[in-house]
Amino acid sequence: MRGLVAHAVIALAAPSVAPAQEVPVQAEQRDGSRDFDWEIGSWTTHLRYLPEPLTGSTRWVEYRGTSEVRPVLGGRANLVELSVEGEAGKIEGMSLRLYNPRTRQWTLNFASPASGALTPPVTGAFDAAGRGMFYGVDTVDGRTVLVRFVISEVTTNSARFEQAFSDDGGVNWETNWIAIDTRR
Repeated sequence: MRGLVAHAVIALAAPSVAPAQEVPVQAEQRDGSRDFDWEIGSWTTHLRYLPEPLTGSTRWVEYRGTSEVRPVLGGRANLVELSVEGEAGKIEGMSLRLYNPRTRQWTLNFASPASGALTPPVTGAFDAAGRGMFYGVDTVDGRTVLVRFVISEVTTNSARFEQAFSDDGGVNWETNWIAIDTRR
């Protein structure tokens, strides 16, 4: 999982409003601080992984195992511990998810004992329909790539996690990680 993709936004000056006109009140921003509460607990994980992303490879490897999710910092963050195995070996890792109340966004920070380091975080939020969209920047084989991480199809007993990379500025995306979790 990876860091935030910066987008430049140009603000245009709004026309002035006459004092006699009613100014619409902006809707209050959604508080997403509890958006991961549904995931607290034990999960069976089925993972498909593309080990050679952005090379044209279509070879996927499959793993099965568990994910354990627990709240930390009084519920303002959570920690995911992943342990899956398959014919290609074992993947272990953890994700620390932190909520920023000022920006109303989450950062997802992944670490693996294989690398001994945190990857750059992806940053984003869930929409009102319950779909999480998170974006970041990372490197693959020395190339800078965009990262998109999507959490979808969320129910009380299952969810889908999908990661994709883009090496052309987000024009095209290649999915390289699909996990389906089912509550244990």
